[in-house]
Amino acid sequence: MPAGTLYRGREGMWSWVAHRVTGVLIFFFLFVHVLDTALVRVSPEAYDEVVATYKTPIVALLEYGLVAAILFHALNGLRVIAVDFWSKGPRYQKQMLWTVMGIWFVLMVGALYPVLGHAVREVFGS
Repeated sequence: MPAGTLYRGREGMWSWVAHRVTGVLIFFFLFVHVLDTALVRVSPEAYDEVVATYKTPIVALLEYGLVAAILFHALNGLRVIAVDFWSKGPRYQKQMLWTVMGIWFVLMVGALYPVLGHAVREVFGS
Protein backbone atom coordinates (compact mmCIF):
# COMPACT_ATOMS: atom_id res chain seq x y z
CA MET A 1 0.00 0.00 0.00
CA PRO A 2 1.43 3.40 -0.95
CA ALA A 3 2.44 5.69 1.91
CA GLY A 4 -0.16 8.20 3.03
CA THR A 5 -3.18 6.21 1.94
CA LEU A 6 -5.77 4.98 4.38
CA TYR A 7 -8.42 3.28 2.30
CA ARG A 8 -6.97 1.96 -0.97
CA GLY A 9 -8.03 -1.54 -1.92
CA ARG A 10 -9.17 -2.75 1.50
CA GLU A 11 -12.27 -2.63 3.68
CA GLY A 12 -12.08 1.13 4.05
CA MET A 13 -12.24 1.65 0.30
CA TRP A 14 -15.36 -0.51 0.03
CA SER A 15 -17.02 1.32 2.90
CA TRP A 16 -16.17 4.59 1.11
CA VAL A 17 -17.85 3.31 -2.06
CA ALA A 18 -20.86 1.93 -0.16
CA HIS A 19 -21.23 5.23 1.71
CA ARG A 20 -21.42 7.17 -1.56
CA VAL A 21 -23.79 4.66 -3.19
CA THR A 22 -26.15 4.60 -0.21
CA GLY A 23 -26.10 8.41 -0.10
CA VAL A 24 -27.14 8.62 -3.76
CA LEU A 25 -29.86 5.98 -3.27
CA ILE A 26 -31.25 7.84 -0.26
CA PHE A 27 -31.22 11.09 -2.24
CA PHE A 28 -33.20 9.51 -5.10
CA PHE A 29 -35.69 8.01 -2.64
CA LEU A 30 -36.25 11.44 -1.10
CA PHE A 31 -36.68 12.97 -4.56
CA VAL A 32 -39.31 10.38 -5.55
CA HIS A 33 -40.98 10.71 -2.15
CA VAL A 34 -41.36 14.48 -2.58
CA LEU A 35 -42.78 13.97 -6.07
CA ASP A 36 -45.33 11.34 -5.07
CA THR A 37 -46.40 13.38 -2.05
CA ALA A 38 -46.86 16.43 -4.30
CA LEU A 39 -49.36 14.38 -6.33
CA VAL A 40 -51.94 14.83 -3.59
CA ARG A 41 -52.30 18.50 -4.57
CA VAL A 42 -52.51 17.75 -8.28
CA SER A 43 -54.79 14.71 -8.24
CA PRO A 44 -55.83 12.92 -5.06
CA GLU A 45 -56.99 9.95 -7.17
CA ALA A 46 -53.54 9.61 -8.77
CA TYR A 47 -51.96 9.89 -5.34
CA ASP A 48 -54.20 7.09 -4.03
CA GLU A 49 -53.21 4.89 -7.00
CA VAL A 50 -49.50 5.48 -6.37
CA VAL A 51 -49.85 4.78 -2.66
CA ALA A 52 -51.77 1.56 -3.47
CA THR A 53 -48.78 0.31 -5.47
CA TYR A 54 -46.61 0.80 -2.40
CA LYS A 55 -48.49 -1.98 -0.61
CA THR A 56 -47.05 -4.71 -2.85
CA PRO A 57 -44.47 -7.29 -1.73
CA ILE A 58 -41.91 -6.00 -4.25
CA VAL A 59 -42.10 -2.52 -2.77
CA ALA A 60 -41.75 -4.07 0.70
CA LEU A 61 -38.41 -5.53 -0.45
CA LEU A 62 -37.41 -2.11 -1.75
CA GLU A 63 -38.35 -0.61 1.63
CA TYR A 64 -36.14 -3.17 3.33
CA GLY A 65 -33.33 -2.10 1.00
CA LEU A 66 -34.02 1.51 1.93
CA VAL A 67 -33.76 0.63 5.63
CA ALA A 68 -30.47 -1.15 4.89
CA ALA A 69 -29.11 1.87 3.01
CA ILE A 70 -30.15 4.37 5.69
CA LEU A 71 -28.77 2.28 8.55
CA PHE A 72 -25.44 1.65 6.81
CA HIS A 73 -25.11 5.28 5.76
CA ALA A 74 -25.84 6.53 9.29
CA LEU A 75 -23.60 4.05 11.10
CA ASN A 76 -20.74 4.44 8.63
CA GLY A 77 -21.13 8.21 8.85
CA LEU A 78 -20.52 8.00 12.59
CA ARG A 79 -17.44 5.87 11.88
CA VAL A 80 -16.17 8.45 9.38
CA ILE A 81 -16.65 11.19 11.97
CA ALA A 82 -14.65 9.12 14.47
CA VAL A 83 -11.86 8.51 11.94
CA ASP A 84 -11.71 12.22 11.09
CA PHE A 85 -11.99 13.77 14.55
CA TRP A 86 -10.56 11.18 16.95
CA SER A 87 -6.77 11.18 17.08
CA LYS A 88 -6.68 7.36 17.18
CA GLY A 89 -9.45 7.00 14.58
CA PRO A 90 -7.24 6.16 11.59
CA ARG A 91 -5.48 3.46 13.62
CA TYR A 92 -8.79 1.76 14.51
CA GLN A 93 -10.77 2.43 11.33
CA LYS A 94 -10.84 -1.25 10.31
CA GLN A 95 -12.09 -2.42 13.71
CA MET A 96 -14.69 0.34 13.72
CA LEU A 97 -15.87 -0.75 10.26
CA TRP A 98 -16.36 -4.34 11.41
CA THR A 99 -18.19 -3.05 14.49
CA VAL A 100 -20.45 -0.97 12.22
CA MET A 101 -21.09 -4.03 10.05
CA GLY A 102 -21.97 -6.13 13.11
CA ILE A 103 -24.38 -3.52 14.45
CA TRP A 104 -25.85 -3.06 10.96
CA PHE A 105 -26.41 -6.82 10.61
CA VAL A 106 -28.14 -7.10 14.00
CA LEU A 107 -30.39 -4.13 13.21
CA MET A 108 -31.23 -5.55 9.77
CA VAL A 109 -32.23 -8.87 11.31
CA GLY A 110 -34.38 -6.92 13.76
CA ALA A 111 -36.01 -5.02 10.88
CA LEU A 112 -37.01 -8.17 8.99
CA TYR A 113 -40.40 -8.71 10.60
CA PRO A 114 -41.51 -5.07 10.95
CA VAL A 115 -40.65 -4.24 7.34
CA LEU A 116 -41.34 -7.52 5.53
CA GLY A 117 -43.98 -9.13 7.76
CA HIS A 118 -46.91 -7.73 5.77
CA ALA A 119 -45.40 -8.81 2.45
CA VAL A 120 -44.77 -12.35 3.69
CA ARG A 121 -48.37 -12.61 4.94
CA GLU A 122 -49.66 -11.30 1.60
CA VAL A 123 -47.61 -13.77 -0.45
CA PHE A 124 -47.99 -16.86 1.74
CA GLY A 125 -51.23 -16.07 3.57
CA SER A 126 -51.81 -15.51 7.26
